[in-house]
Amino acid sequence: MPPRYRYEEIATDLEKRIEAGEFPPGSRLPSRRQLIEQYEVTEPVIDRAMLILRVKGITETLSGVGVYVREDDGGE
Repeated sequence: MPPRYRYEEIATDLEKRIEAGEFPPGSRLPSRRQLIEQYEVTEPVIDRAMLILRVKGITETLSGVGVYVREDDGGE
């Protein structure tokens, strides 16, 4: 199995935390700055992790406001 990129690990970790209820639907994720400090990575790494979550339909970004867990969990 090829080594995983750090941004993939972070996206997976955040997804697990969302699934566990740490960040319920409609809640705001920590700020980019907080995530950078928490995971000890650079801004582009967090941006890529956020992109993965957005593409998977797990989060949505409100410009100038933040990143939120989507209300609909795809269980329709």
